[in-house]
Amino acid sequence: MHDVGLQQRERAIIVAVVRKGADNTITEEHLEELRLLLDTAGADVVDDLVQERERPDIATAIGKGKVEELVELVKEHEAAMVVFDDDLTPAQVRNLEKAVNVKVLDRTQVILDIFAANARSVEARTQVELAQLEYLLPRLTRMWTHLSKQFGGIGTKGPGETQIETDRRMYRTRMQRLREKLADIDVQRSVQRKGREGLPRFALVGYTNAGKSSLMKVLTQSDVHIEDRLFATLDTTVRAFELPAGQKALLSDTVGFIRKLPTQLVASFRSTLAETLEADVLIHVVDCAHSHVRDHIAVVEQTLSSLGVESTPTLLVFNKVDLVTDKHILDDLEAEYPGCIFISAARGVNLGRLLTRMQDEYEDLGIHITLHIPYESMNIVSTIYDDTEVLHRDDTETSVVLVVKVASGNLDRFRSRYEQFMHESPTSSTPV
Repeated sequence: MHDVGLQQRERAIIVAVVRKGADNTITEEHLEELRLLLDTAGADVVDDLVQERERPDIATAIGKGKVEELVELVKEHEAAMVVFDDDLTPAQVRNLEKAVNVKVLDRTQVILDIFAANARSVEARTQVELAQLEYLLPRLTRMWTHLSKQFGGIGTKGPGETQIETDRRMYRTRMQRLREKLADIDVQRSVQRKGREGLPRFALVGYTNAGKSSLMKVLTQSDVHIEDRLFATLDTTVRAFELPAGQKALLSDTVGFIRKLPTQLVASFRSTLAETLEADVLIHVVDCAHSHVRDHIAVVEQTLSSLGVESTPTLLVFNKVDLVTDKHILDDLEAEYPGCIFISAARGVNLGRLLTRMQDEYEDLGIHITLHIPYESMNIVSTIYDDTEVLHRDDTETSVVLVVKVASGNLDRFRSRYEQFMHESPTSSTPV
């Protein structure tokens, strides 16, 4: 497995092709994000090149004059690679490498490389390998093999312990085995999740490096990996914590989203993201000190929509409020996003209010049902406690009366098991 820390940092030049008249601040933001990606991958960006075009050149993405300029920049800085902010075709890569005589990568390759470097669990490594193979299969695999021999370093790492096969049939065979392996892991995860049914489930989502893991650590008082780098968290972490009313709940943290997150990764990480898909409430963590906070919100919302969870109740949490020096920025965000919460996970600011809101959001989802359990059926009471949240209990002369809260998604299953004990139709209400 690749270890960025043990490799000599490579020198890179980044390139962006933007439409004519594009907003310069947005272009710079995209370049800055690419710089951060390369920093995480183990490279230093020594210069950048931007060209405005109606559409990328079919042969080299940039025009002939810019290619010549790029050649000079590579020589001047002794760069080891050129990285484009958008995906390149195999023909564009081939033509550009012939011109600049160093390896040419695109944004997707860099992200895949970072995921490969940060993957620790068997599941994450399997997901990354599958994503890499899906990316490489249509992109002239023999060219990739040639690249890895000629240049080495970032973007040329094999997608696992084995080297990339040149035979496309072997690719597909390997990919099928990886999918089967992920399916087995997904079954195991499903069993684990069923064992946690009945507990309130919250999932942290957000742009990469927004502070989700820091919030996870402070809310659950657990030891989770925190690093000020993109994609420091790849594996899903689930930890228990207590809501203000005292009930036990679960909080999950998983991979952050990013602009142009490769579709191969989204597909491969679906089993990891299942914790997000099945959460009762999403906690959308946003770095409010970032200059393009609204763009980050939009990217996360689009990604959630592609996963099919846009209808899940979501609490918008602006983190890193302690880093915002202009109060008007916070005022504008509060006006634009009613109901949002401002916190600082690092400094513990406003976390009590956040927990209260999390409980309120969950309680709003609960469907309250009254059950009358005759004493001759007392053996079922412990099962009910395991299956759901008991809000109130009253031991009468003839039966045990339980008021329980059932998540909307579990209502049919709950009804099928306990309908004979249901005293009245389920209703959504405030806690008893």
